[in-house]
Amino acid sequence: MADYVCAVGHKKEIMAVHDAMDVLNGKWKISIISSICYYNKRRFSDILSDVNGISNKMLSKELKELEVNKLIKRTVLDTQPVTVQYNLTEYGKTLQTIINNLADWGIKHRQMIIDDM
Repeated sequence: MADYVCAVGHKKEIMAVHDAMDVLNGKWKISIISSICYYNKRRFSDILSDVNGISNKMLSKELKELEVNKLIKRTVLDTQPVTVQYNLTEYGKTLQTIINNLADWGIKHRQMIIDDM
């Protein structure tokens, strides 16, 4: 693996990472976005089962924050009973590369840890 060096004088990039983390912070947001990203459209209950350990209340709060930040769209379908589904907005879809890169890294990391055991 190549050595990566952060050059001096990258305040703008460091601030940009800080801004991104402000939007994506917390234990759950990346997992929620991943669930919606990989399946395209998800119902609340689907996301709840995808994201291990999250409560109904916390999922509801996180979905509202993601919606405020224009990353996801909430659609109420005219069904009986009423169905709510979530999908990424066009802006939210710009996170797909990051999600894919995180997944690739996570798979490699897990394998590296297993290989070292």
